[in-house]
Amino acid sequence: MRRQKAAVLAMVLAAGLSLSACKGVSQEAAAGSEATKEVEQKAEKEDVTSETAGEDQETSKEGKADGENDENEKHSDTVLLAVSFGTSYNDSRDLTIGAVEQAIAEALPQYELRRAFTAQIIIDKLKERDGLKIDNVTEALDRAVADGVKNLIVQPTHLMDGFEYNDVVNELEEYREYFDQIVVGKPLLDSEEDFDTVAKAIVEATKDKDDGETAIVFMGHGTEAESNQVYEKLQNTLTEGGYENYYIGTVEAEPGLADVSAALKEAGTCKKVVLRPLMLVAGDHANNDMAGEEEDSWKRVLEAEGYPVECQIHGLGELEAVRELYVEHARAAAELLK
Repeated sequence: MRRQKAAVLAMVLAAGLSLSACKGVSQEAAAGSEATKEVEQKAEKEDVTSETAGEDQETSKEGKADGENDENEKHSDTVLLAVSFGTSYNDSRDLTIGAVEQAIAEALPQYELRRAFTAQIIIDKLKERDGLKIDNVTEALDRAVADGVKNLIVQPTHLMDGFEYNDVVNELEEYREYFDQIVVGKPLLDSEEDFDTVAKAIVEATKDKDDGETAIVFMGHGTEAESNQVYEKLQNTLTEGGYENYYIGTVEAEPGLADVSAALKEAGTCKKVVLRPLMLVAGDHANNDMAGEEEDSWKRVLEAEGYPVECQIHGLGELEAVRELYVEHARAAAELLK
């Protein structure tokens, strides 16, 4: 596999392809919805291909430090790669993934920031629907090698070190021989301090709803990996902090909606429910599994049990404290460079 990659890279380099136009934070990644609209409008106006639209986005100079002069900018041999699962919900992507990337770029302006998604189905959908080109992890790594990048800082935006996070780590290992150094940042929930920070952040975001009669329920994704225990740990962090009306559940693992419902009935103090996603973005799960009108959505199930339900479609990436936590992890990774 390494030999195949090396052969492909050799062909790219021999052909003299220079992909080093990626000098700054991509427009969408750095500047949110307004920057994204500019890229899409430019692509439509110039009738360029989707690949060209992606290049326009990647060569954007948005998010650079004040006073920085592009013409006098020195080439860096280090790239900071932000890796996310991705989402096809454009507004949420700008407010969450884009906002996290921008926070990292502003905190570490000495490094060029690039983006990669792990969900190929989302990458393909965005390219077909919006003409938006986003690299998968392999493409981002190949691009970095072709550009002569020597040091790579990778900051995943995953919640935990589950299957997705470890898939990224494993692929990086396959490319280690092509770089002088590769360092990887921790996922959102790693240390005890991380759990405290996230617990405080979600409580602060919903404190106006904590009136003693309202259950504030956060819906996570869930995983079969051992790291699924982060949901129980976060629940315990909230409970031990005195936030007794806060509940954590998951879509695809335990605790599930049935566990949350049972806990509500056992408590017997909550007359209504607020639902909110415990995910970086408010994408398909938040809009459909949580807040959808299908009979098996969390909203409809809880309403059928007699609770008035309010859905708040806001991803964790919209919370400043969460963004700053990713920044801390990226900065800690960068400090590992020798």
